[in-house]
Amino acid sequence: MKYPLVAACAAGLLCAGAAHAESHSESNVGVFGKSGKTMGDHTYIDQNSEKAASLRKILKNITLPDGFQIELYAVVPDARDMAMAPQGTVLFVGTRKDKVWVISDRDRDGVADEVKDFAPSLEFDVPNGVQFSKDGFLYIAETNQVRVFPAAEFFYEGPDVVAVDVVAKGDLIPVGEESYNHTARVVDIGPDNKLYISLGQPYNVAPPEKLELYAETGIGGIIRMERDGSNREVYTYGVRNSVGHDFHPVTGELWWTDNQVDGMGDDIPPGELNRQTAAGQHFGHPWFGGGTTRTNEYLNDTPPEGIIHPAVETTAHCADLGMAFYTGSQFPAKYENAIFSAQHGSWNRTEPCGARVMVTYIDQDGNATMEPFAEGWLNANGEYDGRPMSIEVLKDGSILVSDDYAGAIYKISYVGG
Repeated sequence: MKYPLVAACAAGLLCAGAAHAESHSESNVGVFGKSGKTMGDHTYIDQNSEKAASLRKILKNITLPDGFQIELYAVVPDARDMAMAPQGTVLFVGTRKDKVWVISDRDRDGVADEVKDFAPSLEFDVPNGVQFSKDGFLYIAETNQVRVFPAAEFFYEGPDVVAVDVVAKGDLIPVGEESYNHTARVVDIGPDNKLYISLGQPYNVAPPEKLELYAETGIGGIIRMERDGSNREVYTYGVRNSVGHDFHPVTGELWWTDNQVDGMGDDIPPGELNRQTAAGQHFGHPWFGGGTTRTNEYLNDTPPEGIIHPAVETTAHCADLGMAFYTGSQFPAKYENAIFSAQHGSWNRTEPCGARVMVTYIDQDGNATMEPFAEGWLNANGEYDGRPMSIEVLKDGSILVSDDYAGAIYKISYVGG
């Protein structure tokens, strides 16, 4: 890549309280200039609106295990992937639109004090994926670009910020492969301190003439690279469209959800929660539509050897999206290192499903069992009152759930019982 090292910048760039950078000197500060673009005014979201009151009424219909409660944390339009800053002062929230939101709870009462857009001087294109490194760098993955924002936790107040390309616009995927479908990227930082970015392929079923290009570029997979964008490689093959992944806190293995092929019927193919144990593994698409169900398009073709089938097959078309391992200590012991994941809900199923938060327990052998944890956003009339999208675990052990349909973030806590 042709871009300077940005995985860690000079310690002098960071304000008081931020972690020091890795292997950089004071002389490097100069490469981190502001965007230089015309300043824009912040957009603020009213947290005491009628909408907030309506959302609180809806939450009365949500069922949870005994001892848990759910509350409205913030009204956030189009809220999707979330990243809490390392020192817990602000939450960054991606969208499938053109904004990243930043939420502050200065009095730490569990309810947002302020919600406004991040860096209005910049243009964002589906900035779905947001992730903080432990040393305070915010990574934002867009449709065809990845940028890093040093010390965003401290510099978010102003309309202009320091922004550096990790992957320049147009270099994440070939521009000709940009599509309306499956453009929501997820970015994570692995135990190896590398970036992992999912690249959904733009078709319902990827056609044969695209497979070589996609295998080379990582479309329909998960790519891995250094935090400065160098040493890019394809880590995962055979993915249709993953919009949620996380690393097991003990084993370091990558687990991820995948949305499966449409148009095969209400009940096939299943959705997926996958467990990846090594680089380069193949998970079946486009030969398999989900689980062990073959696609019609590749029914007579021989799949690659060594296909890995999902750790959990989920209800077809419920749209399993964001997920996070539970690393807190507030919840009862059985939830330690369990996965909380969001089922966004179906769009073309004749009987709707999903719109709930699931929990997956993993035993010592890696065997996984999934069950509902929070549900009720699919109401008695078969209509969606909300669509959970992603999960974030807070330092106090509570979890946040984003909802891009209702435009909200909820907080689930354990209060005993």
